Amino acid sequence: MGKRVWFPRVSGALAPYAAGFRRWLWSRSYSSSAVANRLCQLDQLSRWLEDEMLTVEDLTEVRAAEFASSRREAGLVTWTSPDSTALLLEYWREIGVMPTPAATVASGPLEELLADYGRYLQVERRLAEHTVGDAYLPAARLFLAGREGLDGLGLERLSAADVSMFLVAECSKRSVTGARDLASALRSFLRYLHLAGLIEVPLVWAVPSVADLRDRTLPRGLDPGAVRKLLASCDRRRTVGRRDYAILLLLARLGLRRGEVVAIQLEDVDWRAGELLIRGKGNRQDVLPLPVEVGEAVVCYLRCRPRCESRALFLRTTAPLQGLASHTVGWIVREACTRAGLPRVGAHRLRHTAATEMLRQGASLAEIGLLLRHREQKTTAIYAKVNRKALRALARPWPSQEGGAA
Repeated sequence: MGKRVWFPRVSGALAPYAAGFRRWLWSRSYSSSAVANRLCQLDQLSRWLEDEMLTVEDLTEVRAAEFASSRREAGLVTWTSPDSTALLLEYWREIGVMPTPAATVASGPLEELLADYGRYLQVERRLAEHTVGDAYLPAARLFLAGREGLDGLGLERLSAADVSMFLVAECSKRSVTGARDLASALRSFLRYLHLAGLIEVPLVWAVPSVADLRDRTLPRGLDPGAVRKLLASCDRRRTVGRRDYAILLLLARLGLRRGEVVAIQLEDVDWRAGELLIRGKGNRQDVLPLPVEVGEAVVCYLRCRPRCESRALFLRTTAPLQGLASHTVGWIVREACTRAGLPRVGAHRLRHTAATEMLRQGASLAEIGLLLRHREQKTTAIYAKVNRKALRALARPWPSQEGGAA
C-alpha cells in the first residue's frame, strides 16, 4: 500500500482557492507529493499577504516577486526565486483573479515598424507565427540596430551600401546556410519597406545571392542497419520508449520535420482511412498515408499515453502534461543515437534517410517530392545524386577519337 500524502490546510486570504488549485494541479497530472508541496507554498503566500496587510486583489507579479525576495532575505531555501511562483500566477490568470499580461505595446519607431512588419508577414504572406518570430523579425531588428535616433529610424537615408556592409559583417559570422537565411529574410524586409512606402528605391537588388552549396553536397541518410539500431534502442516496455519509437518511425519512414511531429493532434489520425494530417511549413496542411508499421507504433503508445486535457499526440513525461517542444524531438534522436552507439545526428538526418531509402527501393523523384512535400522540384532534385546507379544509366559514353563511343 502506497504512502499516504498529507495535504496542508491553507489559511488566510487564499484559503478559498486551495481546493480549486489542487484540482487544477491534478488535472495537469502533478503527483500527490507535488500537489502537497504547492499547497504549502500557497499557504505561505497567503500568510505573507496577511502580514503585509494585502488582499487577493493586490496580488500581482511584482508582489509575487516580493514574496520570493522576502523568503530569500529571511534565509529560507524554498520558493526564493522569482520563477518559483510562476505556477501559482498561471492559475490566477486562468481563473481570472489576475489579468493576463497585455501584449507588449509597441513603443518607439523601431518596435512599431517591427509590429507592422510582423502582421504583414502573418496576414499577407501567411507565414506561421513562430517562423516570423524566430527568423524574420530578428533579422529585421538586427539590420536596424543602432539606427533609431531623435529623427526616427532614418530610413530615407538607407542605401545599398548600408545593405552590403551589413551583410559582409554578419555573413562572415555565419555558416553558408545561416548566411543564406539571413539574406533571404533581409530581402523580405526590404521588399516590405518599399511596399509600405518607407523607402523610395527598392533595395532588394542590393542583397547578393549567397552561394547555395546544396548542389555540391549529397544529403546523407542513415543506412537501414543504423535505423534498425536506433529503433531497437527504445525500451518499449515503458511509455517514454513507446513514444520515442513512434516518433523515430515518423521521422524515418515519413520524413516529417521536427515541428510537424509535435504539431500532430489526436484527431489528425484517420484510422479508418489510414491517413495522417500533417501541419507543415507556412501553415500548409497535407494528408499522408499512414504505413502499417508506423500506425502500430502509434497505437502502442496511445495504449499507455497518460490521460490529460492536451490534444497533442506526443506528450512530455513529467507534469504539466502537454505537447512536446520542437527541440525535444532533436534531443530524442540524439539520445537514441547515444544508446545505439551511433554518431549523434539531428532529426533532419532521418528526413534524408526516408528520401534515400525510397530511392533505393526505386521511387521516382516526383514520388519523393510528394512525400517530403517540397514546393519546388529543384529541392527534390538533389536526391538524384544519391542514386548513382540511375545516374550511370543517364551518362553518355565517352566519345572515341573516331567519333563513335569508346
